[in-house]
Amino acid sequence: MPSSKFSHKSIPDLTGRVYIVTGGNAGIGKETVIGLAARGAKVYMGARSKDKATAAIREIQEQLPSANIHFLDLDLSNFQSVIAAAKKIRDEETALHGLINNAGIMGVPYSLTVDGYEAQFQTNYLSHWLLTHHLLPLLQSTAQSNPEGVVRLANLTSDGHAMFTPSGGIRFEDTGLEKEASMMRYGQSKLANILHTVQLNNRCGPASGDSRNAAIWFAAVHPGHIDTDLNKQATGTAPSVVLRTATPIMRCLGILDKQEKGAWSSLFAIASNDFKKSDSGAYVVPYAKIGTPSEYARDPSLAEKLWQWTESELRGKGLLEEL
Repeated sequence: MPSSKFSHKSIPDLTGRVYIVTGGNAGIGKETVIGLAARGAKVYMGARSKDKATAAIREIQEQLPSANIHFLDLDLSNFQSVIAAAKKIRDEETALHGLINNAGIMGVPYSLTVDGYEAQFQTNYLSHWLLTHHLLPLLQSTAQSNPEGVVRLANLTSDGHAMFTPSGGIRFEDTGLEKEASMMRYGQSKLANILHTVQLNNRCGPASGDSRNAAIWFAAVHPGHIDTDLNKQATGTAPSVVLRTATPIMRCLGILDKQEKGAWSSLFAIASNDFKKSDSGAYVVPYAKIGTPSEYARDPSLAEKLWQWTESELRGKGLLEEL
C-alpha cells in the first residue's frame, strides 16, 4: 500500500458534532466510529443487529469511557428501514455534521432484496443514495450555520470499481447482473458510489458554483485492502474453505492490512484539516491520499445518467417524499 503522512492530529476536536457511520459495528466502520468518538463526537452506529451494535458499543466504551455512541437501527436491504433511520435522526437531532456511508457487502451469491433489487446494488449503493437524500436537508441546514468544510459526506467505494464493472460501467437495462459474476455485481455497485459522490459535489458541493451549496464537502473513499468480514462474505467468488485458507496467507504477505488503517482514509475525508475544499468530490485512496478513479468514474454523462435513473426508480416507488 502507498505510504501516508496521515495523522490523527490532523483531526480537530469534534466535541458538539454529530456523525453517522453505516455498518459501524464491525470492521472499518467500527474503527471509524472509534476515531470520531475519540475526538469527542457524538456518533450514531448504523447496524441491522441491535445486539451486535450494543456489544460493539460496550466494547468501545470499555476502552474509551467518554465515547458518545448510539445505536441506529438500519437495514440497508430494506428501503423502509432506511427511511425510518433517516426520520429518527431528523426527529432527534438539530444538526448533522457528517455522514459516512460505510456499510457494504462483497462477492455474495445472487439474491434479491425485499424491494426487488440485487442485494449488492441496493445495500452498497441504492440504500445509501436514499439515506443521503433524506438526510441532505439536515446536512445543508447544519452547513449553513457552520464554517465551510465542517459538514462532509463520504461514500466508501473500492478499487474493484475499476476492475470488475460491466461494459459501459453501469448496465441500466439489467442492474441485477444475475448471469454475471458476483464480483462484477460488486464492482458495478462500487462504481455507482463514486458516480453518486461526483453528482453530490456537482449539485450540493463546491463544484455546483452556488455559494449556498459550497459548505458541504464530499469524497469517495477506497479504504484499502483490509482484513475484514467482507472477505468471509465473498462466497460467490470462491468457496468458504478457500477463503479461510487464503485470508491468513494474504495477511502474512501484507496484501490485507489491519482494520484500524482501513479507517484512516474515511477519517481524513470526513474530518481532517488536511482535506481541503479543492479535494471535494475526489477519490481518496490508501491511505489518506487523493487518487484517480477509472475512466467510467470520471464520465460526467454516466454520473448524470445514473443520478436520473436512480431518482426515477426511487421516486416511482414513492420513496423520495419529505419525511
